[in-house]
Amino acid sequence: MDATVTTDTLLEVRDVRQAYHKDASADLVVLEGVNLTIRAGEIVGLLGRSGSGKSTLLRIVAGLLPPTGGEVFWRGRPLRGPADGVAMVFQSFALFPWLTVRENVELGLEAQGVPRAERAARAEQAIDLIGLGGYDAAYPKELSGGMRQRVGLARALVVHPDLLLMDEPFSALDVLTAETLRTDLIDLWSEKRLPIKSMLMVTHNIEEAVLMCDRVLVFSANPGRVASELAIGFAHPRDRHDGAFRQRVDDIYGLMTRRPVQRAAAAALPPAFGTALHPVSTNLLAGLTETLAGQPYNGRADLPPLAAALQLEADELLPLGETLQLLRFAVLEEGDIRLTESGRQFVEADIEQRKRLFAQALLAHVPLLATIRQILETRPNHRASALRFRDELEDHMSPDYADDTLRAVVSWGRYAELFSYDEEEQQFSIEDET
Repeated sequence: MDATVTTDTLLEVRDVRQAYHKDASADLVVLEGVNLTIRAGEIVGLLGRSGSGKSTLLRIVAGLLPPTGGEVFWRGRPLRGPADGVAMVFQSFALFPWLTVRENVELGLEAQGVPRAERAARAEQAIDLIGLGGYDAAYPKELSGGMRQRVGLARALVVHPDLLLMDEPFSALDVLTAETLRTDLIDLWSEKRLPIKSMLMVTHNIEEAVLMCDRVLVFSANPGRVASELAIGFAHPRDRHDGAFRQRVDDIYGLMTRRPVQRAAAAALPPAFGTALHPVSTNLLAGLTETLAGQPYNGRADLPPLAAALQLEADELLPLGETLQLLRFAVLEEGDIRLTESGRQFVEADIEQRKRLFAQALLAHVPLLATIRQILETRPNHRASALRFRDELEDHMSPDYADDTLRAVVSWGRYAELFSYDEEEQQFSIEDET
């Protein structure tokens, strides 16, 4: 065993990198330099935006995907293939519809070769533990979403794993069902009734992370890496209305909006051509500027209460704030968002003036859009295929990011009347102004 690994260390991830080779272009790097340690007796949260590589890391930790660089150690030994003692709960339930609740729960035990009688006894115990007693013979189609996720939990718990991995396990549920399931799971954990030693949970819900986790690792994106780590430090059960709880939520918003030191000095410079953009609507951007300019914010708002007031999660609010910051209409500062003078001018303008201000901001601060406009102006037919720009974007980012970026440019450029776009032909154009 590695001398640096203590007896309570279950998992250690050292400088893990995950990249995918792309023909005729640079590799697509999903994860870079990721380090983390999971010890017995703790719940650790991986918190970050969609697409930051959290789910990819979870598959690496489970031994389902070998990293292209770095090393993963399970109980002090290099991980080669699926880890013995690790189970996973998925966002999408992943139940077999033709099997009953009991049969779905028994699957993992059957794969391990556990005798039939023991399988039945352990499955019944897990089903009762997770609150589904009496539903052993039901089929998934007869269950609510919350009940189906409980089956997923029971199926993971029945093998008595040391480490339970959860990939956004509550995000597909309605708010009340998710809250009930979170509470039940934490109660079982606090009462030491769960047959596990630790949990590693992927989420993009900040309050969920503070409510459940002992430590939170904040992921940055493109490529994914651990940008910050924060100890929560509260005993269970936790009161989300408590001042200290709210401060932790605010702290994490601050970490997620903090610019790295190496970027801060260059904050006034335009982003690179390959910077991924969020395809947020101009209506939402305008609505947020108007909200910030009005009462009770008067141009500045603390992000957690603003998110609560707008009924938005961090994964929804932060892309709006970052886009306003990109356009110089607002600034994100340690968990706050503040309108700039340009942002106030945008709020006070009429519809046509807003379009002109938006166009000026796009041309000044979004190089991809400025490039498209310049090409259209210089070509005799004033047309250009979107495919050439998508191909170039994919040299810098994943296909999903490239699609999102192009959708953002199309939407924003249309609103600003910088060009027209033919969806069927996937072509940009402008009218001949001569």
